Amino acid sequence: MNRLKCDRCRFIAMVLFMLVMVGGWTCAPVGSAAESTIDTIIAGVESRYNVAGFTADFEQESILTAMGVTDTASGRLLVRQPGKMRWEYLVPDPQTIITDGKELWVYRPEENQVLVGKAPALFGEGRGAGFLSNIKMVRQSFQLTLEPNEDTAHHHLRLVPHQPSPDLVAVDLIIDAKTYQLLRITTFNVYGDETRIELKNVNFSDPPPDALFHFDLPEGVELLQMSP
Repeated sequence: MNRLKCDRCRFIAMVLFMLVMVGGWTCAPVGSAAESTIDTIIAGVESRYNVAGFTADFEQESILTAMGVTDTASGRLLVRQPGKMRWEYLVPDPQTIITDGKELWVYRPEENQVLVGKAPALFGEGRGAGFLSNIKMVRQSFQLTLEPNEDTAHHHLRLVPHQPSPDLVAVDLIIDAKTYQLLRITTFNVYGDETRIELKNVNFSDPPPDALFHFDLPEGVELLQMSP
């Protein structure tokens, strides 16, 4: 698979293009003002995303540092608790990435291909923004710090995984200070690449049906197995 197309999936599997968690939550010293602020922010985010599911539009920008390349994409995201996600890429190339929390499918209609794999292996340790379908994973899987931010309308949290991997060394969250919605998610890998996802037009009132998180193979499609 060509690297740009692979990187477009990296955010979802980080990598195919960025849920089995261990460890505790550590941030600032006990009793500190920073810890209290972080706890308030995370509690707000957990309350906002404590829903059966949601939908959103997304815009994605992937920066490949070594190649000096920036790749962009956009589409539609559907999420259902727990662990179910469907990323429908519309621009520049149509493809759909679906997980039911156990299995993972990547359908590329223009190439008549379906890649299949196991979701825990590819979404583990916070990769792929898996916390969107189980927001409590933020507390469980990362060390959190509150980053300096002069914009009082937003909070900026830095998440460092308890078990970092070459594919994921940090995640930045930009959070609306009033609604606690996640506005931008940026993932970083060990190579200095970063993938930014902006979520827009989020709808919490109409959870997508379970049927959308399973994929039936089209007749005649080429089936490829993804390595963990």
